[in-house]
Amino acid sequence: MLIDQSSDQGSPVGESALKILTLHREVLVDQVKNTQCILDNLLSSGFVCNEDVEIIQRCTTKTDQVRKILELVQSKGEEASAYFIHILHEAYDAFIDLRPWFKDIDYKPSEFVQQLPVVNTDPISKYCEKLRHDLGRDTRFITSYSQREETRLEELYTDTQMEILNESNESQGYLENLDDLIGEKGVFNQDAETIFVTGDAGVGKSIMLQKLQNLWSKRELDTRAKFFFKFRCRMFSTFKETDEISLKDLIFKHNCYPDMDPDNEVFSYILRFPETVIFTFDGYDEIHSDFDLSNLPEVVSPEERTHPLLVLMNLLCGKLLKGSLKVLTARTGTEVQNRVVRKRVILKGFSPNHLQRYTALHFPDREHLALVTVQLDASPHLGGLCSIPLFCWIIFKSFKHLQSVYSDIDLPGSCVTLTSVFLLLSEVFLSRSSPPGLLKRSTRCTADTFRAGGQVLTAYTHLALLGMVENRFVFQQEDVTSCGLEEDDLQIGYIRPVSQYDGCGSAATFEFLHITLQSFLAAFALVLDKDSDPSEILKFFAQCEYRKRSGFPCASCLGRSQPRDKDPFQTNAHLQFLNLFLCGLLSKPNRSLLEQLVPPLLLKKKQSLLKTYLSNSVKLHLRSLPRYKSEFEGTKVHAMSTFVWMVRCIFETNSEDVARLAAKGISGDYLKMAFCNIFSADCSAINFVLHHYSKSIGVDMDNNNISDYGVKQLRPSFSKMTVVRLCVNQITDCSIEVLAEELIRYKVVKTLGLYKNQITDAGAKLIGQIIEECPRIHTLKLGLNKITSIGGQYLASGIKKSKSIFDVGMWGNAIGDKGAEAFAEAMKNHTSLTNLSLSANEITSEGGRYIAEALKNNSSLHIFWLIGNKISDEAASDLSEAIKMNRALTHIMLIDNQFSVHGAKVLAEGMSHNTTLKEINLKGNLVSEEEEKHFKAEPRLRFH
Repeated sequence: MLIDQSSDQGSPVGESALKILTLHREVLVDQVKNTQCILDNLLSSGFVCNEDVEIIQRCTTKTDQVRKILELVQSKGEEASAYFIHILHEAYDAFIDLRPWFKDIDYKPSEFVQQLPVVNTDPISKYCEKLRHDLGRDTRFITSYSQREETRLEELYTDTQMEILNESNESQGYLENLDDLIGEKGVFNQDAETIFVTGDAGVGKSIMLQKLQNLWSKRELDTRAKFFFKFRCRMFSTFKETDEISLKDLIFKHNCYPDMDPDNEVFSYILRFPETVIFTFDGYDEIHSDFDLSNLPEVVSPEERTHPLLVLMNLLCGKLLKGSLKVLTARTGTEVQNRVVRKRVILKGFSPNHLQRYTALHFPDREHLALVTVQLDASPHLGGLCSIPLFCWIIFKSFKHLQSVYSDIDLPGSCVTLTSVFLLLSEVFLSRSSPPGLLKRSTRCTADTFRAGGQVLTAYTHLALLGMVENRFVFQQEDVTSCGLEEDDLQIGYIRPVSQYDGCGSAATFEFLHITLQSFLAAFALVLDKDSDPSEILKFFAQCEYRKRSGFPCASCLGRSQPRDKDPFQTNAHLQFLNLFLCGLLSKPNRSLLEQLVPPLLLKKKQSLLKTYLSNSVKLHLRSLPRYKSEFEGTKVHAMSTFVWMVRCIFETNSEDVARLAAKGISGDYLKMAFCNIFSADCSAINFVLHHYSKSIGVDMDNNNISDYGVKQLRPSFSKMTVVRLCVNQITDCSIEVLAEELIRYKVVKTLGLYKNQITDAGAKLIGQIIEECPRIHTLKLGLNKITSIGGQYLASGIKKSKSIFDVGMWGNAIGDKGAEAFAEAMKNHTSLTNLSLSANEITSEGGRYIAEALKNNSSLHIFWLIGNKISDEAASDLSEAIKMNRALTHIMLIDNQFSVHGAKVLAEGMSHNTTLKEINLKGNLVSEEEEKHFKAEPRLRFH
């Protein structure tokens, strides 16, 4: 380690630079690739002369040149050696591979060496620095709805939930930060190079990439990547069928060109070291092209020109610049084959804690923060909407703006819909075009604002509809002008100028602030249209075919599927939102506002047409859902994600008649909505339909994104739920308070599934009360929560008192021996408990002995899982005695415990006195393959 030098003598003390170079010579020879930068600085600081430089440059290889430099600086003494190390440290991008080495040696430059200048003369490093500068400039601010208003990214950015999925789309937990996103955590295909990030509209995909880019620009991202190139996928839809481009053009033309690089060193370096490159491609689902590119030859040369879509495809597939890392985002439902995906991540918006942090950033004033927090807590549906970052941003920004204009403004009420959120944003946009007053106004009239801005609003809706009809998200200046928009109109915020699509720095193209806003305005255009036939409002419903497509026709290597039958609730991204907003705009609560903009008779006709169409579509959709009979749960109705879109549309219409029709159409005993991408805000829509269901029903909502806000919204429906399955939904003890209150009140619940959530001992205490006080409950799934021995004792107490419970799953908690003792006490003489899992619960032989004693006094338990604990031979004799006495058990699963061959023999001896027991499984214990042969005579003792 280098330390400060003596001010008198100017020579280093402590571990010397000479010693560092000697000890780490091999690392330096291997890692240092750029010698010119070193020589330039040594020469300019007077440590070497021109003759020295010429001698070194005669060496034919870089490694030989590095060896020569090391010999030279060491021969010139401590100061030259210290300065050599300092050059490597200060010329960051030129020697980025040495970052870990500097960390390992805990490098601290001396005062002496810090006074010597270091100039990075490496062309690659200069380009890296230019990239960092440009990317930092482009990502410094968050896009706002006012072009005159800027918010720094670092002042408002808040992480969202980033769930990792495996190749089978099963949850593998959550990423902690953006370093993890590009790191090894969650990688299931080491040969692939594309990190595929999906999520619903507004969930934060684009701003996540912006933060990633900003961190790299500030050297705060844990990566050795020297180059970072960002792209918006919608730009690929702006190319013509005859356009051609090379990889080199794509990289430089749409990011930035190297300065003073006549020898093409930068691109040559990128080709030689592709692992130093990160690409981000945002919005893969926004690529729309009807070009037939299947006849074009495959291009794998970085210099060869072909259609831009083929360049993109070959990049993502690894056929171009193999070894580079790609981060690709798309909306939920977009498919890409696993063979090109390195890692799958799904963004799930804000958790309650994230929302709390985001709210505090938005409202630094304590009084405002307290007001907003109270209103969010009082309205679970509003809190659910705010779990989606885009919607939260709209609500908060609109609230702040209106609060600055009017004297008495609250957040939207409990009946807020997505349509009302975007109407609120439009009110803000249109009110900004009015001249500001010096004093706050006492009254707010939304209708007046829309009337005054009607002409501008109509122009924007025409532009949005034009884009939807032509499948476009980028608009030229002539498009904007043809719709009647003037220069001043562009300042209010609906659209923003973009220049990256033509790569020429021109600001002649525009896009809407968000694609969901474009969908809203397109729906508004259909409502405002006075010239077309009223039935035109339905034209986009027919276009919502099920198209899980790769994004463009030629991308067979990325995966696509054929369209299925038409269904107005099938997901087609932006068109689906258009239809949803149409339902909201034509709803009864918005009638008084719309009557100010549309002739009342025409508006009524459009409302009637939509209601009729929606009613017929609901009937057809519900009839098409898969149904099957279950012996214990009656008729099961398997809802798809399209069912969720249906209830969203119904909720937006606020039509009790259509909701009642939907409830009647379910006509089953069990509604399965697992893996339907349900967000917390959707629970109000689901409740809006279910509260019309006339009889009890089981509801499975496993593996969604409901959270505590969603559970609170479902409160009215728990009165009729016989099955409540909320596994893998990030719910906490807060939700258990709601469940305990409602389930105990109505006492109809039979199955309670809460696996893999965030429930602690406090929640376990309440669940114990549910078990005790609900006389019909027979199944409890509570694995993979945060329950310790304290919670285990509460649960065991409830189980002991229950006369109906027969299946309990506690896998993956931490109840330990104290919890095992409590469960053992509950098992004694229990009359109904047949299946019990205490697997992976940190139970040792002490707990095993408690369990053994209980089994002697139990005649109900058939299957007992104790997998993944720490039970050893010390409990073997107790278990053996229990096996001799128990005549109910059929399976004991002791996989991955600590039994040796001695313990296995003791268990086998007990089995010889029991004819009921079918299996004891000791797979993964301390018994060798050779020792397993001793038990051939007892096939019920299994090791595999």
